[in-house]
Order: sequence, then C-alpha cells, then structure tokens
Amino acid sequence: MRTALALALCVTSLSAQQPAQPAAKPPVSVQFHEPRAFDFDNHEGFTQIFDGVSLKGWDGDPAIWRVENSAIVGESTSLTVRPPNTYISYHGSGPNDPAAIAHDFDLKLEVKVEHGGGTGIQYRGTVGQPWIRARPGQPLPKPAWLMTGPQADFWFPVDPQHEQYSGQFYSENTTLGILTWRGQVTQSTTTQGGDTTNNAVVGTIGDRSALGGYVRDNGWNQYEIIARGPVMMHILNGQLMAVFIDDDPKSSNNIAGLIGIELEGTPTTISVRNVWLKKIN
Repeated sequence: MRTALALALCVTSLSAQQPAQPAAKPPVSVQFHEPRAFDFDNHEGFTQIFDGVSLKGWDGDPAIWRVENSAIVGESTSLTVRPPNTYISYHGSGPNDPAAIAHDFDLKLEVKVEHGGGTGIQYRGTVGQPWIRARPGQPLPKPAWLMTGPQADFWFPVDPQHEQYSGQFYSENTTLGILTWRGQVTQSTTTQGGDTTNNAVVGTIGDRSALGGYVRDNGWNQYEIIARGPVMMHILNGQLMAVFIDDDPKSSNNIAGLIGIELEGTPTTISVRNVWLKKIN
C-alpha cells in the first residue's frame, strides 16, 4: 500500500512539473500567390478582327486568299514557279482606320501551314514600300499586297533550316533579317544614320531544337504576340519562343502599324483563324 501511494505521489509530482502546452497559433497568412493559369480563349478586352465568314476589313490578292472553314486561307499551288511573297493585311473600316493601327497590343490567333513553305504574322507593319528582295524579272504583287516590318515567323519543316524559324523574330523587307532566333532574348540599341543593326543576345529561353517540340506540324498552333514599347514577345502553344528589345526609337520595329499574314513558298497552304486583337494604344 505504501509503495502504491509513493508511486502515485511521484507521478502527480512529475505531471505538475510538465510545462503547459502552448495554444495553437493561428494559420500564417500567405502573402505570395501563383498567378492564375493562362487562358488562350479568354478574349476580355479583345476585338475580333476576322469575322470567320468573309474578308471584310482585309486586303489581299483574291487569287491567293479566301475564307474556308472559318479560316483565312492563302494558297499557292505552282510546282514550277516560286511566286513572290504576298500578304493580306487588316485595315478595319478602310485606309487609316485608327482601330486597325496598333503599337502596343496583345494579338491571339491560330495558324496552320500545310504542304510546305511558310507564313509570318506581320505587326506594326506598313504596305506599299519598295520590295528590296525582288528577283530579276520576277513579277511582284501590287504594293498594297507587300508588307514591311516585324514578323512572327511560322514555317512548315521543309528542311532543318526552315524548321527552326517558327517562333523567331524577323524584320520583313528590311536589311535587318532575323533579329531574334528561337530561344533567344536579344536587344538592339540606338544607331546612327540608319536602322537597328547592333543586336546582341542578352539571355536565353531554351535550346532552339528542343523548343521546336512545341510546334504542331500540319496542325493548329496557338500564337500570341505581345508588344509593349520596345519589347516584343512571341509565344507558341503557351511556350515563350523569342523576345526582342529594340531601343532604337527610329527603328522600323518601333512604329505603329498594321496586322497582316504572309504566304511564302510553293506549294503552300496557310490557314489562320480566331484572330483577336487587344490594343493598348
């Protein structure tokens, strides 16, 4: 009996010496949040610039461009003669419609290239400029169907060289050519007496060939172009492909202009649908 009593007193004494359990703390407020998932089909603030049934507001060679299955389709079928580049451009209600001229914007569309050749999505573009790459004796489209300015390239993989073009930044109808290859972030600064030429890689996005895995050959591809001041970004199927920064205020890349679609090569079929533009200014 004495032993049991001693043990009970010992346990009671040890229990009394244990520190009180702290009160549960309220959950910590999380101050950092992941951004919401990107929704390519979210068109809030956008204007649909292709109605899906007609080429109303667009200007291009009617022998090349048509509407088919709710898409703008450009087709070259010659197997022997390589036709010159030709374009269709959006002018809204008519020439100089301010709604069709954009400098800072988001542009969303879907694009597909079949059979060969390639296309480019023109932006900040102009029409009617002299064509600097004309071949001797080659007939050219009328000036209104030729475009100059920034281009987001997209090509059928006719060979390894052309396969790597999809996603890159190209300056059409200028002496500048490719300013940002796929997988690069490049920057150009002010030059004297002419257009931007002093271009340098300032960062990388990924391996050029590996990024080609995001391109859907013979299928529909989601293309987004974001332009803000001197910064232009090309995004294909949700993957950033190229970023070009042009700090030359006199550059042809830094003027407000038109949206357009290119057809290059033969035989080639270009299809573009669901074209949405959100102008910032």
